[in-house]
Amino acid sequence: MEIINYTEEHKQFRQRLKNFLAKEVIPNIEKWEHDEITPKSIWAKLGKNGFLCTDVPQEYGGMGGDFLYSVIVCEEIAYSTIAGLLTYLHSDIIVPYISTFGTEDQKKKYLSKCVSGDIITAVAMTEPGAGSDLASLCTTAEDDGDHVVINGSKTFISNGINCDLVIVAAKDPVIENSYKAISLYIVEDGTPGFEKGQNLEKLGLHSQDTAELFFSKCRIPKSNLLGERGKGFYMLMQKLQQERLMITINALASGEFILEETIEYCKKTKDQGGLLAQNQSVQFKLVEMATDIKIGRTFIDKLIADHMEGKDVNTETSMAKFWVSEMANKVADRSLDLYGYSGWLEKCSVVRPWRDLRGTPIFGGTSQIMRKIIAKSMGL
Repeated sequence: MEIINYTEEHKQFRQRLKNFLAKEVIPNIEKWEHDEITPKSIWAKLGKNGFLCTDVPQEYGGMGGDFLYSVIVCEEIAYSTIAGLLTYLHSDIIVPYISTFGTEDQKKKYLSKCVSGDIITAVAMTEPGAGSDLASLCTTAEDDGDHVVINGSKTFISNGINCDLVIVAAKDPVIENSYKAISLYIVEDGTPGFEKGQNLEKLGLHSQDTAELFFSKCRIPKSNLLGERGKGFYMLMQKLQQERLMITINALASGEFILEETIEYCKKTKDQGGLLAQNQSVQFKLVEMATDIKIGRTFIDKLIADHMEGKDVNTETSMAKFWVSEMANKVADRSLDLYGYSGWLEKCSVVRPWRDLRGTPIFGGTSQIMRKIIAKSMGL
């Protein structure tokens, strides 16, 4: 019995996306990896074809789809080995802040353009001196009449170069309680005092732009406050379940792709007179990897189903986030070993996903932080 039941509409959507990626994305991956950024034009094409922000209600220009459409997009992009095209960050992590906490005016102003790809979003939390500890934020937001003035800097911001809109976590310096001092603000590209830094060179996700952002006397209207003032920390925490689930889905799909490619390679590659797949040692390695992937898929599908039912599975999602991320990296490492010298070549089909997977135990909360969250839930 399947845990998730995809409808015919879901299956048609997946096939349409496969066809789109085969035509518009896969032929361009090498160029985008070299350029270290994906062009805004591909975001517009994704939006035009209905592959962005699939859960946004129809009244705001979206298709009003269920969470499975988000899952499908995340998986298929991972299968296509263009993990640098980080659409799930935009569609399923950042835009939901506007959908959930935005005013009616903010929803009308931004959501339809997020759906169409005319607006690419980013969220700015991490700072040079404050990573996972939001209480250590130094970026400030001070009232000045009808405006708010933001000062500070952010780093490791995904979509940092391409972003047209960034949700900034900033602290009111007057409030002593660090958590109650944090609010979220919408800052549009081109706002005076908002500058984008360099596109950071990374080990993986080469086609995904990651940048430093700087705010110097950046004045925005008070109407750009997202949600309630002083509730920024709690808003961020509320959305972590879906954020970590999306990262985990992406990691699992990448692991599935790598395993499938490796099995096919072993079936057609000879070593010492026989096919690799006929070697018992190789068979056992493939079986062990396939078992781990299957366990991960079963776990993730159950979490997807629970998440869609509105259940609180923060602890279980934290478990999946660290375990699946680390497991997928082990599958990638062991697969690359089976390729031998071929695995040293950039043209090897598993090299890019092997490289891109390395960041998954880090972003969205490190594996160590996931373990701390789980330990706390266990009363330890």
